[in-house]
Amino acid sequence: MLDIGAGEILGLGVVALMLLGPKRLPTFASDAAKFLHKVKGFTSNATAELRDNLGPGFENLDIADLNPKTFIRKQMDSVLDENNESNQPVNNAKLDPEAP
Repeated sequence: MLDIGAGEILGLGVVALMLLGPKRLPTFASDAAKFLHKVKGFTSNATAELRDNLGPGFENLDIADLNPKTFIRKQMDSVLDENNESNQPVNNAKLDPEAP
């Protein structure tokens, strides 16, 4: 997800210690952790509600699927897999109706 190494984390810790001071840093870290926990809970609840509202066929919905390109690619792959499993030939017709 994030490409942050140990050096960057250590550097952020030193900057936070200099900006906040040693007395306020533990309180700030605790508040930041609580905030991130609330955001994670909110996103998981929103995703579950979205799955419920979309109905059948969307049980495997992932946050990355909200990107239209990813969503369409995943749906097309599932349709192609179904066609390959049933041993039916896949129609390779162009999707553009105006194309010759």
